[in-house]
Amino acid sequence: MSLEANLNACLEIDGALAVALVDTASGMALATAGNPRGIDLNVAAAGNTNVMKAKEKTMKDLGLKDKIEDVLITLTSQYHLIRPLTDASGKGLFIYLVLDKEKANLAMARFKLASIEKAVSV
Repeated sequence: MSLEANLNACLEIDGALAVALVDTASGMALATAGNPRGIDLNVAAAGNTNVMKAKEKTMKDLGLKDKIEDVLITLTSQYHLIRPLTDASGKGLFIYLVLDKEKANLAMARFKLASIEKAVSV
């Protein structure tokens, strides 16, 4: 499945507003899709790169050998999900998904995003 098809699959998740594929090294959005309702996905990509780097540093400082499955940020009207790619070709990349909190089922969104992420190959 193409990158565009994977991003479109993310947008089919109930409540999905926007999605971006982000490079952790540069903080740049490599691809985006959707209507983020006033959120600049390029700024969000850079900011969420800082979130990922901070979490990775904290895990290293704590001596944790686990890997991040996803990061959830809950706002009053939205969920923001960050999911690192696990395929070797996607090392250093993550999917950033914005969901409308009223329309999304968080458990199902996490399940579907995990499935889509496994299919992403860059």
